[in-house]
Amino acid sequence: MSKIVHPYAHRLPLIRDWKSRWFKMGKEYRELLRADVLVREHLEKTLRGSYIADIEFERNQKSTRIIISTSRPGMLIGRSGEGATKLKNDIVKFMKNKSILIPEDLKIDILEVTNPDANAKIVAYSVAEMLEKRMTFRRVMKTTLEKVMAARGVKGAKIILSGRLGGADMARREELKMGGIPLQFMRGDVDYATETARMSYGGVGIKVWIYKGDTLERGNK
Repeated sequence: MSKIVHPYAHRLPLIRDWKSRWFKMGKEYRELLRADVLVREHLEKTLRGSYIADIEFERNQKSTRIIISTSRPGMLIGRSGEGATKLKNDIVKFMKNKSILIPEDLKIDILEVTNPDANAKIVAYSVAEMLEKRMTFRRVMKTTLEKVMAARGVKGAKIILSGRLGGADMARREELKMGGIPLQFMRGDVDYATETARMSYGGVGIKVWIYKGDTLERGNK
Protein backbone atom coordinates (compact mmCIF):
# COMPACT_ATOMS: atom_id res chain seq x y z
CA MET A 1 0.00 0.00 0.00
CA SER A 2 1.13 3.51 -0.74
CA LYS A 3 2.22 5.71 2.17
CA ILE A 4 1.96 9.01 0.31
CA VAL A 5 -0.03 11.59 2.31
CA HIS A 6 -1.18 15.00 1.10
CA PRO A 7 1.17 17.57 2.73
CA TYR A 8 -1.73 19.88 3.62
CA ALA A 9 -3.98 17.22 5.15
CA HIS A 10 -0.99 15.69 6.97
CA ARG A 11 -0.62 18.93 8.98
CA LEU A 12 -4.27 19.44 9.93
CA PRO A 13 -4.94 20.88 12.49
CA LEU A 14 -1.36 21.14 13.82
CA ILE A 15 -0.12 24.04 11.68
CA ARG A 16 -2.87 24.23 9.02
CA ASP A 17 -6.50 25.31 9.26
CA TRP A 18 -9.51 23.99 7.36
CA LYS A 19 -10.37 25.79 4.11
CA SER A 20 -14.09 25.59 4.94
CA ARG A 21 -14.86 26.73 8.48
CA TRP A 22 -18.46 25.95 9.51
CA PHE A 23 -20.48 23.17 11.11
CA LYS A 24 -23.87 21.67 10.23
CA MET A 25 -25.55 18.29 10.54
CA GLY A 26 -27.72 16.14 8.30
CA LYS A 27 -29.04 17.38 4.97
CA GLU A 28 -27.77 20.93 5.57
CA TYR A 29 -24.19 19.66 5.73
CA ARG A 30 -24.55 17.94 2.35
CA GLU A 31 -25.98 21.06 0.69
CA LEU A 32 -23.34 23.41 2.11
CA LEU A 33 -20.52 21.04 1.17
CA ARG A 34 -21.87 20.86 -2.40
CA ALA A 35 -22.05 24.67 -2.48
CA ASP A 36 -18.42 25.02 -1.31
CA VAL A 37 -17.13 22.55 -3.90
CA LEU A 38 -19.07 24.04 -6.83
CA VAL A 39 -18.30 27.69 -5.98
CA ARG A 40 -14.60 26.93 -5.42
CA GLU A 41 -14.36 25.12 -8.78
CA HIS A 42 -16.18 28.01 -10.49
CA LEU A 43 -13.87 30.63 -9.00
CA GLU A 44 -10.73 28.65 -9.84
CA LYS A 45 -11.92 28.44 -13.44
CA THR A 46 -13.09 32.03 -13.91
CA LEU A 47 -10.20 33.63 -11.98
CA ARG A 48 -7.46 31.63 -13.70
CA GLY A 49 -4.81 34.18 -14.54
CA SER A 50 -5.42 36.30 -11.43
CA TYR A 51 -2.72 34.48 -9.40
CA ILE A 52 -5.13 33.04 -6.82
CA ALA A 53 -3.36 31.43 -3.86
CA ASP A 54 -6.34 30.19 -1.84
CA ILE A 55 -10.15 30.28 -1.59
CA GLU A 56 -11.69 29.81 1.86
CA PHE A 57 -15.24 29.77 3.23
CA GLU A 58 -16.55 30.92 6.62
CA ARG A 59 -20.23 30.53 7.54
CA ASN A 60 -22.47 31.35 10.44
CA GLN A 61 -26.24 31.31 10.87
CA LYS A 62 -26.98 34.16 8.43
CA SER A 63 -23.84 35.13 6.53
CA THR A 64 -21.25 33.52 4.28
CA ARG A 65 -17.77 34.93 3.85
CA ILE A 66 -15.60 33.95 0.86
CA ILE A 67 -11.93 34.80 1.39
CA ILE A 68 -9.84 35.00 -1.79
CA SER A 69 -6.06 35.32 -1.38
CA THR A 70 -4.14 36.65 -4.39
CA SER A 71 -0.81 38.29 -5.17
CA ARG A 72 -2.59 40.79 -7.43
CA PRO A 73 -5.61 42.09 -5.48
CA GLY A 74 -5.94 45.14 -7.73
CA MET A 75 -6.95 42.89 -10.63
CA LEU A 76 -9.93 41.57 -8.64
CA ILE A 77 -10.97 44.72 -6.76
CA GLY A 78 -10.83 46.97 -9.82
CA ARG A 79 -11.32 50.71 -9.92
CA SER A 80 -13.47 51.93 -7.01
CA GLY A 81 -14.32 48.34 -6.13
CA GLU A 82 -16.17 47.63 -9.39
CA GLY A 83 -14.35 44.32 -9.89
CA ALA A 84 -15.32 43.02 -6.43
CA THR A 85 -18.98 43.96 -7.02
CA LYS A 86 -18.96 42.25 -10.42
CA LEU A 87 -17.38 39.14 -8.86
CA LYS A 88 -20.06 39.00 -6.14
CA ASN A 89 -22.84 39.31 -8.73
CA ASP A 90 -21.22 36.55 -10.78
CA ILE A 91 -21.12 34.24 -7.74
CA VAL A 92 -24.81 34.96 -6.94
CA LYS A 93 -25.78 34.24 -10.55
CA PHE A 94 -23.80 30.97 -10.50
CA MET A 95 -25.47 29.92 -7.24
CA LYS A 96 -28.91 30.56 -8.75
CA ASN A 97 -28.05 28.47 -11.84
CA LYS A 98 -26.85 25.57 -9.67
CA SER A 99 -29.84 25.81 -7.29
CA ILE A 100 -27.59 26.69 -4.34
CA LEU A 101 -29.21 28.46 -1.40
CA ILE A 102 -28.03 32.09 -1.47
CA PRO A 103 -27.16 33.38 2.04
CA GLU A 104 -28.75 36.53 3.43
CA ASP A 105 -25.38 38.23 3.72
CA LEU A 106 -22.69 37.21 1.21
CA LYS A 107 -19.30 38.84 1.73
CA ILE A 108 -16.27 38.69 -0.56
CA ASP A 109 -12.91 39.46 1.10
CA ILE A 110 -9.86 39.85 -1.12
CA LEU A 111 -6.53 39.48 0.69
CA GLU A 112 -3.04 40.17 -0.64
CA VAL A 113 -0.30 37.54 -0.58
CA THR A 114 2.77 39.52 0.46
CA ASN A 115 5.36 36.88 -0.46
CA PRO A 116 4.08 35.24 -3.70
CA ASP A 117 7.41 33.54 -4.50
CA ALA A 118 6.97 31.44 -1.34
CA ASN A 119 3.40 30.38 -2.17
CA ALA A 120 3.17 26.99 -3.90
CA LYS A 121 -0.12 27.67 -5.72
CA ILE A 122 1.11 30.93 -7.27
CA VAL A 123 4.45 29.36 -8.19
CA ALA A 124 2.67 26.39 -9.81
CA TYR A 125 0.49 28.73 -11.87
CA SER A 126 3.50 30.82 -12.96
CA VAL A 127 5.20 27.60 -14.16
CA ALA A 128 2.05 26.67 -16.12
CA GLU A 129 1.92 30.15 -17.62
CA MET A 130 5.53 29.98 -18.80
CA LEU A 131 5.05 26.50 -20.27
CA GLU A 132 1.96 27.71 -22.15
CA LYS A 133 4.12 30.49 -23.62
CA ARG A 134 6.34 27.73 -25.11
CA MET A 135 9.38 28.28 -22.88
CA THR A 136 11.59 25.19 -22.50
CA PHE A 137 10.60 23.16 -19.44
CA ARG A 138 14.14 22.74 -18.08
CA ARG A 139 14.74 26.49 -18.15
CA VAL A 140 11.35 27.11 -16.52
CA MET A 141 12.08 24.66 -13.68
CA LYS A 142 15.56 26.02 -13.01
CA THR A 143 14.70 29.74 -13.09
CA THR A 144 11.55 29.20 -10.99
CA LEU A 145 13.42 27.23 -8.29
CA GLU A 146 16.18 29.85 -8.13
CA LYS A 147 13.54 32.57 -7.69
CA VAL A 148 11.72 30.58 -4.99
CA MET A 149 14.93 29.84 -3.07
CA ALA A 150 15.75 33.57 -3.10
CA ALA A 151 12.40 34.37 -1.42
CA ARG A 152 12.26 35.22 2.27
CA GLY A 153 11.97 32.23 4.62
CA VAL A 154 12.25 29.46 1.99
CA LYS A 155 14.61 26.60 2.90
CA GLY A 156 13.78 24.08 0.19
CA ALA A 157 11.69 23.60 -2.95
CA LYS A 158 10.84 20.90 -5.46
CA ILE A 159 9.05 20.92 -8.83
CA ILE A 160 7.80 17.86 -10.73
CA LEU A 161 6.51 18.05 -14.32
CA SER A 162 4.80 15.12 -15.99
CA GLY A 163 3.37 14.76 -19.48
CA ARG A 164 4.53 15.24 -23.07
CA LEU A 165 7.36 17.58 -22.10
CA GLY A 166 8.71 19.60 -25.00
CA GLY A 167 6.06 18.09 -27.27
CA ALA A 168 7.67 14.62 -27.18
CA ASP A 169 5.61 11.66 -28.39
CA MET A 170 6.11 9.75 -25.13
CA ALA A 171 5.10 11.23 -21.79
CA ARG A 172 7.69 11.34 -19.03
CA ARG A 173 8.38 12.79 -15.60
CA GLU A 174 11.05 15.37 -14.72
CA GLU A 175 11.98 16.47 -11.20
CA LEU A 176 14.19 19.28 -9.88
CA LYS A 177 14.89 19.98 -6.23
CA MET A 178 16.86 22.55 -4.20
CA GLY A 179 17.36 22.46 -0.44
CA GLY A 180 15.58 20.04 1.91
CA ILE A 181 11.88 19.11 2.11
CA PRO A 182 11.10 16.96 5.20
CA LEU A 183 7.67 15.60 4.25
CA GLN A 184 7.40 13.34 7.33
CA PHE A 185 8.20 16.21 9.70
CA MET A 186 4.73 17.39 10.82
CA ARG A 187 6.01 20.66 12.31
CA GLY A 188 7.68 21.48 9.01
CA ASP A 189 5.82 24.21 7.13
CA VAL A 190 5.53 22.53 3.71
CA ASP A 191 3.34 24.29 1.15
CA TYR A 192 2.07 22.08 -1.68
CA ALA A 193 0.05 22.76 -4.84
CA THR A 194 -0.81 21.25 -8.21
CA GLU A 195 -1.62 22.87 -11.54
CA THR A 196 -2.11 21.85 -15.17
CA ALA A 197 -0.52 23.60 -18.13
CA ARG A 198 -2.93 23.38 -21.07
CA MET A 199 -0.71 22.78 -24.11
CA SER A 200 -1.79 22.22 -27.72
CA TYR A 201 -0.58 18.60 -27.53
CA GLY A 202 -2.18 17.86 -24.13
CA GLY A 203 -1.93 18.74 -20.48
CA VAL A 204 1.29 18.90 -18.46
CA GLY A 205 0.91 18.18 -14.75
CA ILE A 206 2.77 20.41 -12.29
CA LYS A 207 3.49 19.71 -8.61
CA VAL A 208 5.25 22.19 -6.33
CA TRP A 209 6.56 21.74 -2.78
CA ILE A 210 7.99 24.68 -0.78
CA TYR A 211 9.54 24.17 2.67
CA LYS A 212 9.56 27.24 4.95
CA GLY A 213 11.23 25.84 8.05
CA ASP A 214 10.25 24.50 11.46
CA THR A 215 7.17 26.30 12.84
CA LEU A 216 8.23 25.67 16.46
CA GLU A 217 11.66 27.25 15.95
CA ARG A 218 10.06 30.14 14.08
CA GLY A 219 7.59 30.72 16.90
CA ASN A 220 10.33 30.86 19.56
CA LYS A 221 12.22 33.64 17.78
